[in-house]
Amino acid sequence: MPRKTNRPLRPPLKKKSDAIEILDRDPRAQREGHHEAPAARGEGVRGEGAAPGRRPARVSDGPRVARERSDTTPRHGRAQPKGQAGRNAPASLVEPERLQKVLAQAGVASRREIEEWIAAGRIAVNGVPATLGQKVGPGDRVKVNGKLVPLRFNQRSPRVLIYHKPEGEIVSRDDPEGRPTVFDRLPLLRKGRWLAIGRLDFNTSGLLLFTNDGDLANRLMHPRYELEREYAVRVLGALTDEQAKSLLDGVQLEDGVAKFGLLRDEGGEGANHWYRVTISEGRNREVRRMFEAVGLTVSRLMRVRYGSVELPARLKRGMWMEMPEAESCALAGLPPPQQSREQDERAKKPVKMHRTQARSAPRPR
Repeated sequence: MPRKTNRPLRPPLKKKSDAIEILDRDPRAQREGHHEAPAARGEGVRGEGAAPGRRPARVSDGPRVARERSDTTPRHGRAQPKGQAGRNAPASLVEPERLQKVLAQAGVASRREIEEWIAAGRIAVNGVPATLGQKVGPGDRVKVNGKLVPLRFNQRSPRVLIYHKPEGEIVSRDDPEGRPTVFDRLPLLRKGRWLAIGRLDFNTSGLLLFTNDGDLANRLMHPRYELEREYAVRVLGALTDEQAKSLLDGVQLEDGVAKFGLLRDEGGEGANHWYRVTISEGRNREVRRMFEAVGLTVSRLMRVRYGSVELPARLKRGMWMEMPEAESCALAGLPPPQQSREQDERAKKPVKMHRTQARSAPRPR
């Protein structure tokens, strides 16, 4: 005689459509031609044609429960809030985006630099050299100079650093002369790299912006946006009315005509005469060359504003601060992030200024 087990018998499974069909029947029809469903859970009724000794399938609690069950309702447990997928729900599909945009968002470089790298064959997608305008998705493998780049398709808030550059630092990572570089003073990033928004000459000081978002860097540097740069300029001597008029109307340089949008006398005498000027371009040594074109020499040059960002008075030379997240999103044209009450209180505190030493000793010249 076989040994009797304590394990309960499983009821035979019924298709969902059959179960709904049974539940939708008229109760009067069930009383006339069929047995009624048991009132207590766990009680079975032997129907017509059922095999002796086997428990029939259980009937659900009612038709409304069966109809209201949705894909987001777990089989066991509470229903999840609307708009939230289950733990094993498939990830939302992401539309392919242009390769330049994806790499710029990852902080690899600006869009213009990436376009140059694509033309030079330095970028490959799935083992094939990339082409301009090519789109990539989450399943594509992108390599830059043979190194795999982790792609980022979800929009994140960009980070922006405000740095007060002193004279004697170069805005470049590689310098054949081994001069100190501004990147040695910046904090390290776990992913991506800092991109300089514009440049300042070796002997020029003042406001310099950095970001980890190539799209934002392109937005702030591209000539079509014509963002104003404001400088404080000290010249040897004073400008005449004729010289000032020519600088506002435009002077001829080697790379085309250049002019100031604003030229204001800030006072001073002799070798200590200051002016405030604005330009809407980022040509190499443009302000110095413009004054030289009218016969004056610039003895000191300092950038005090870039677009809507001004150099904070508390930020001394060689110091940097991180722009608050809400301001960096506004700078990039993104909606402000949703913050908790604790984050709001933290945002009201004054932004901390940082002074760092160069990570590497100056290289021999």
